[in-house]
Amino acid sequence: MGILREDVVVISPAEKAGDPTVISVNCPDKTGLGCDLCRIVLHFGLSIARGDFSTDGKWCYIVLWVDGKTNTRWDLLEKRLLEVCPSYFSTSGIDYYRPVNQQPKQLDVYLLKFWCSCVRKGLLHDITLVLFDLELTIKRVKVSTTPDGKVMDLFFITDTRELLHTKERQGETILHFKTALGDILESCEIESAGEEITACSQGTSFLPSAITEDMFSLELPARHPGGLLASDPISVTVDNSLSPSHTLIQILCQDHKGLIYDSMRTLKDYNIQVSYGRFFANRRGGCELDLFIVQADGKKIIDRNKQNALCSRLRMELFRPLRVAVVSRGPDTELLVANPVELSGRGRPLVFHDITLALKNLNIQIFSVEIGRHMICDREWEVYRILLDEGDSHHVSRNMIEEGVRKLLMGWE
Repeated sequence: MGILREDVVVISPAEKAGDPTVISVNCPDKTGLGCDLCRIVLHFGLSIARGDFSTDGKWCYIVLWVDGKTNTRWDLLEKRLLEVCPSYFSTSGIDYYRPVNQQPKQLDVYLLKFWCSCVRKGLLHDITLVLFDLELTIKRVKVSTTPDGKVMDLFFITDTRELLHTKERQGETILHFKTALGDILESCEIESAGEEITACSQGTSFLPSAITEDMFSLELPARHPGGLLASDPISVTVDNSLSPSHTLIQILCQDHKGLIYDSMRTLKDYNIQVSYGRFFANRRGGCELDLFIVQADGKKIIDRNKQNALCSRLRMELFRPLRVAVVSRGPDTELLVANPVELSGRGRPLVFHDITLALKNLNIQIFSVEIGRHMICDREWEVYRILLDEGDSHHVSRNMIEEGVRKLLMGWE
């Protein structure tokens, strides 16, 4: 006998303007549950101002205080959070501990193809907003501009609702695009993307070696990506003296969008379970994160080499959760953004949304886009290669482009 469905996830609206919304999750535990929940919160564009995690090894209770948006679909958020919670009807313990890096369910991939009669600034961002509202997830993009100024967009997408095979869902999607794009939309088609079509969409798998070595280094650079010294406080320490059964990881650093997700993602990839955690972000932009953790065998981390490796990885993931660079691609300017992929196969949400919004804010037009996954430095990355319009990219310096994109991705805009 388990708890009632409506008690698993409870969302308490803010009592007054400026107050956070409180999300409570009460369900069986599994390693990586905090990561999965924080990923969904991040996907809905919410920031976590405070969080508490606790578990007895079988059952957990999580409370997140989030800063919401006026248009947040709270009912849909509740549904998505429920979907990653282990079965609330079971108390046997057998179903709690599914493999930590179990691959998510493979959804059918569809090709969304449309022609636009002209290019307009912010077009791709407008498209991503429609896809987000419809719960359609971008897997890959191929955007190209013809010499006469027309745009052909190929979006390889999956449907969270698993309804895109129906005429009704396809018609709803096309109608939303017609409303958002207006007269510039010449045609829009949706079809199932077979393996042959998907393979042809891969684009180039080549990345210049200089970019690979610099962008994907796992060593902390001498200077912060924004130009500040790398000595800016990012403290990750280990303490085994405060608990007889748990290792305390204490993190002090500057806050950024998705910080708890980045921390939980790293622990999940190391197959480490959080027994108790507390997060707090202050008004000055700093944050404190205390995590009492155990290894997969349920024991403390005693080995000094394991402690050092975990701390080093956490520092790197919090210092550079995403990699951003603006480089030359022949005579043209190319923006590259690399997003680390969890061992479970999931990538960070809303990256393309934030990239296109940053370029729209900078008044820069996108000429073409390629998205692909690459194994670099023994880990998988989702790499966005965006060729910028030659005329637009020259009126904004490369440093300004890189800084503008990074700030929005990190939530520092």
